[in-house]
Amino acid sequence: MADKLILKCRDSVKEFNSRLLVGTGKYKDFQQNYDALVASGAEIITVAVRRVNIEQTNQPLLQDFIDPKKYTYLPNTAGCFTAEDAIRTLRLARELGGWNLVKLEVLSDPKTLYPNMIETIRAAKVLIEDGFDVMAYCTDDPILARELEKLGVVAIMPLGAPIGSGLGIQNKLNIKFIVEQSSVPVLVDAGVGTPSDATIAMELGCDGVLMNTAIAMAENPIQMAEAMKHAVIAGRMGYLAGRMKSKEFGEMSSPKDGLIGA
Repeated sequence: MADKLILKCRDSVKEFNSRLLVGTGKYKDFQQNYDALVASGAEIITVAVRRVNIEQTNQPLLQDFIDPKKYTYLPNTAGCFTAEDAIRTLRLARELGGWNLVKLEVLSDPKTLYPNMIETIRAAKVLIEDGFDVMAYCTDDPILARELEKLGVVAIMPLGAPIGSGLGIQNKLNIKFIVEQSSVPVLVDAGVGTPSDATIAMELGCDGVLMNTAIAMAENPIQMAEAMKHAVIAGRMGYLAGRMKSKEFGEMSSPKDGLIGA
């Protein structure tokens, strides 16, 4: 059976060949965004409803470059700092495009862009009751991640580091705890800067990685997108293969028996 990312939504099970998700912000233009998307192999693309044009027909539309029938649009609530703003934004997204699968993101303050978990949990409860399939951006706190799962989110998305920082995964232990306890997919969201960061996330057992700035702000976004594709694949394969046990001392890779002079 092919190794796929599986999201168990309310009315259907969605399967994706790629475990890499990409965004729509900070690119030079929609054409570059599309070219990076193709190079990444991603099938899910996040759309900041408040920042990306998907309805003003007198301006370039994202849909003119990235076909919503070919790619899964994942509306998100980037820039929202209260549960009410996030709920309103996603209800608007559903009216505009009929999207039920959404990414919930409620921020705490403009400096750190850390998730406000009190508001996130409050918004998640309302949205799930309202029929949305919620993928939730959250802190790397295993306890709060468990609470989100209890509410019924379809995926948990702990940050690796602050949004747009490129610092990589700062707390591998907590990410590992979340992966081990969760029965829904866990995707690292935010903080990835290099392909090695993406590989580490996958080696920890994460089901996927979402990134935007790492690709969009690279000197060559298209080449970086392709690099990220291979990094996620390599990390997933390494995780499934099962790494060797770590040891404190060296050990010869060749048997001692039969050595000359032995």
